[in-house]
Amino acid sequence: MDERRGIDQGMTIISYLVAGLLLYGGIGWLLDWWLKTGFFFPTGIIVGAVAGMYVIIRRYGRT
Repeated sequence: MDERRGIDQGMTIISYLVAGLLLYGGIGWLLDWWLKTGFFFPTGIIVGAVAGMYVIIRRYGRT
């Protein structure tokens, strides 16, 4: 039973990281497309990765 809980937590952590990258990367891509620039997409990817890690640390950082 404890093994299943670990797998569930691992999948949740991966989901947070991927969701942050997709959400903020998508917003950056849309801004780049709309404003005809080229720096919002990479910035969105970085912000998404940081936001995902923040949520993970905030949720699972305490023992």
